[in-house]
Amino acid sequence: MKYVLVTGGVVSGLGKGVTASSIGILLKACGLRLTAIKIDPYLNTDAGTMSPFEHGEVFVLDDGGEVDLDLGNYERFLDVKLTCDNSITTGKIYQFVLDKERKGDYLGKTVQVMPHITDAIQEWIERAAMIPVDGEEGPPDVCVIELGGTIGDIESMPFLEALGQFSYRVGPDNFCVVHVSLLPVLNEVGEQKTKPTQHSVWGLRGLGLAPDILACRSTKALDENIKEKLSRFCHVPAADIISLNDVTNIWHIPLLLREQKAHEAIIKLLNLQGFAKEPALEEWTSRARTYDTLHDPVRIVMVGKYTGLSDSYLSVLEALLHASIACYKKLVVDWVRSSDLEDSAAIETPDLYREAWKRLKGADGILVPGAFGDRGVEGKILAAKYARENNVPFLGICLGMQIAVIEFARSILNLHDANSTEFDPDTTNPCIVFMPEGSKTHKGATLHLGSSRTFFEGADCISAKLYGNVNFIDERHRHRYEVNPEMVAELEKAGLSFVGKDETKRRLEIVEFHAHPYFIGVQFHPEFKSRPGKPSALFLGLVGAACGQLDTLLQNPSHCSNPTKRHIFSNSFSPAKSYRNKNLKKPVKSLPYRNLYSNGNGVHV
Repeated sequence: MKYVLVTGGVVSGLGKGVTASSIGILLKACGLRLTAIKIDPYLNTDAGTMSPFEHGEVFVLDDGGEVDLDLGNYERFLDVKLTCDNSITTGKIYQFVLDKERKGDYLGKTVQVMPHITDAIQEWIERAAMIPVDGEEGPPDVCVIELGGTIGDIESMPFLEALGQFSYRVGPDNFCVVHVSLLPVLNEVGEQKTKPTQHSVWGLRGLGLAPDILACRSTKALDENIKEKLSRFCHVPAADIISLNDVTNIWHIPLLLREQKAHEAIIKLLNLQGFAKEPALEEWTSRARTYDTLHDPVRIVMVGKYTGLSDSYLSVLEALLHASIACYKKLVVDWVRSSDLEDSAAIETPDLYREAWKRLKGADGILVPGAFGDRGVEGKILAAKYARENNVPFLGICLGMQIAVIEFARSILNLHDANSTEFDPDTTNPCIVFMPEGSKTHKGATLHLGSSRTFFEGADCISAKLYGNVNFIDERHRHRYEVNPEMVAELEKAGLSFVGKDETKRRLEIVEFHAHPYFIGVQFHPEFKSRPGKPSALFLGLVGAACGQLDTLLQNPSHCSNPTKRHIFSNSFSPAKSYRNKNLKKPVKSLPYRNLYSNGNGVHV
């Protein structure tokens, strides 16, 4: 097994995940099998109870693991299915060690950070790295490890010590370090400054790890004299100092690495010359260039609770992007904070209220993603009502499906107090109820999590056709409330159709309103399994309906896995975007490859 460790210095948010994934793409294109591990030094056992505002979305794996959004990036980029063991946190490690201590596995020894915690980290890495994640048998060839945070963080110290020991134990031919750092440019001087990177490398060396490759983030390509200076002070060959400058879209990053022969450096360091071939990236190059040519927009309004941080909906945004490229459209996402649509906002914040409704009424399609809590729920219900009454394509995910059912019960069945017991425990018309197997005392890992099977009730529905007329699908879930099965008959009699159910027929998974061109709600999260070359069927349907291509998709849904010159698909993380801002006169042409979806005023993707 070969290991590539990606660390970060100077500041957070430089794009370690993008760099790690781009390295993975390069090595995969060289014919090697890849896996990935993300180390998050926080004390939480997993990301399940963390606020989206603080940490971005919670990504859900097939096995039910609630993990950092970077694992979603790895899955999309490398087209693999990771496990919860591919996510390591301080909480997991300490829990693992303390459980062993309680069982007496340490034979009365004093349990300490060294060697017990550091040994547990190394054991976990070795075990997780051997798990095949690409559908083939046998262990992968290379494991890319991303260490979260920045060199110098106190919480990272045990992991850095463990990784230093690990690199010595597995040997230099099996371990290499890629250090991602920042080269800032002061406006007054206009020169790329190397001192922050020098200090970052010195700090890394002081912790027992020496970088083999420097990946330097900057607004423009590195000057040769800057490379020479970094080489001299950081003890890294100039040929192994990689420039990660801003690009027009994220798909150019692997190409940028290939142009600078980063794959050759890694292959040489890991002694893989006899196993790796030249990276075949012709299709990737075509995708990157095609993305730059998209101009015809499709406007999707995202009505959500966490619109202040676009990473809260990263997988949803990526799935929309995959679908829009399949339809050969330039995605434009307009953010609408759901609470701004509510009647109370018309009095308290009239300007925001008018702007929110203006955006909603200008939508080609409306998407209501999942969330927890009652803030902004009434605004989401109003958005669903607007979409239903005005034939605007609509997709509701998780809570988005639930509010669509509530709106239908209120408007069509005249059940004016219809609600979810999550928001109104005393409602006399509970459309949405707590899962029977759920826990009301513990929050972490007590939801319906992971991949579950949904069976279609018949082939004569839009969602079944979009999925290719299969009998069932497997999608990932994350919820603790669901549609009340006792109200299904009344809802269906009024025109709502529950076209997807679980094997018991009591858990309602997909709802459609057939009197509408495209009005679909799903209890699961289809965004988690969307891939650039294989966009989610329901996201493809939403974008297709929004741009007038739905009939074509329904006639031939399999086209989404057979790209043509007109339908080019891309394997992307987070393309650099030109976003709409009332303070900008023209769109930004080149942005850093951090997740720059929006500042809250909308985004061109």
